[in-house]
Amino acid sequence: MTVSRQRFLRHAALLALALALPLGLGACQSGTGSEDVLGTAADGSAASAPAAAKAGPARGGETLGKGPVKVAMLLPLSAGGAAGDRGRKMRDAAALAMADLGNDLITLNVEDTGGNDGRARTLTTGALASGAKLVIGPSEQGAVRQLAAISGANRPLVLALADNYAGAPGVYSVRLNEADSAAAGAAAIAAKGPRKFVLFMAEGEAGKAVEKRVANSLSIYGASLAVALPFGPSSGGSEKAVADMMALVSDPQAVVIASGGANPAPLVSALKAKGVLGKSVTLVGSNRWLEHGIDDPVLQGAYIATLDSAEIGPIAERFRKTYNYEPDVNVAYGYDTVALAAGIASAMGPKGFTRKVIENPTGFRGSTGVFRFRQDGAGERAMPFFRIDKGKLTQIEKSTSGF
Repeated sequence: MTVSRQRFLRHAALLALALALPLGLGACQSGTGSEDVLGTAADGSAASAPAAAKAGPARGGETLGKGPVKVAMLLPLSAGGAAGDRGRKMRDAAALAMADLGNDLITLNVEDTGGNDGRARTLTTGALASGAKLVIGPSEQGAVRQLAAISGANRPLVLALADNYAGAPGVYSVRLNEADSAAAGAAAIAAKGPRKFVLFMAEGEAGKAVEKRVANSLSIYGASLAVALPFGPSSGGSEKAVADMMALVSDPQAVVIASGGANPAPLVSALKAKGVLGKSVTLVGSNRWLEHGIDDPVLQGAYIATLDSAEIGPIAERFRKTYNYEPDVNVAYGYDTVALAAGIASAMGPKGFTRKVIENPTGFRGSTGVFRFRQDGAGERAMPFFRIDKGKLTQIEKSTSGF
């Protein structure tokens, strides 16, 4: 047996151990020496964008493995653009995880949603009725919302792959979302001493979810939100949000901006223009800032907790050799979800696919780091902590979390 194969089998055994032993929340705190479960992210000093890559061809209606536990995976394999590229990368990663860990434990049925919400809904309904113990995907928002609205004791667990999905009971958010990023960033700063925080968040339900998570993460360190202010078109924009904050709070020690889909630069500029962001005030952003780029001069010096797509642990080299292109965070999501399914099947068999098991507060260590799922379906992750310097992310801490 090769050393690489032995290592992956050891990871599966450790996953089984973690599932069997409720070790408590301490194992997921920043800076702990918790054991690897699915793998360990490599250390690095700075984040970098993944190299341009072309994933393999679209595949649909594919069955991998011959294990007794049935798992469905719904991916936008034939979709155009970034959605299809992500889906194909996750499929390739899933196949690697099956070869490493899952072939004798689970049967993975991979279906192509085509990036079409209607098709995703149809395939999702079929997966629910197919006897699958776990559904991985879909990535389409409408289909995920439909899943969250379906009740019933026999509904399988779902690891949803939609972007910026907050989660629902039994329908868990896999991808890093803004609430988790902002909570982890705020916690990292609170751990250093600041106690008085201001939060600006996007309007609507997503913003409320961010507020709840950030407030909870701060409470772990004895810090709190002095005020949380939604901002956006209906609330008058950045200038009004800053004016409202200044009328309610004086001398904040840290400002957290979770801007949703909006560019954070105008709000940061307004805060600086009013003298709010002095040398004694720390600015914390979120992973969604990266959607707009971080080379704007006003954003320099801000802090962000986010995943480093260049560091996806021990699967990276094997993935490159197998598929001849560079892995990224989508590869990590695809691998980790299938490896988790294989680990549960190995430890507990078909009866292990329950909310109690998947919501184990100890969590799991995957190629994206330590992660766990809450009762409300939200995902929580430990991740690197970065500072924006000269338009790039410079790693300050290897791991931080908001839980």
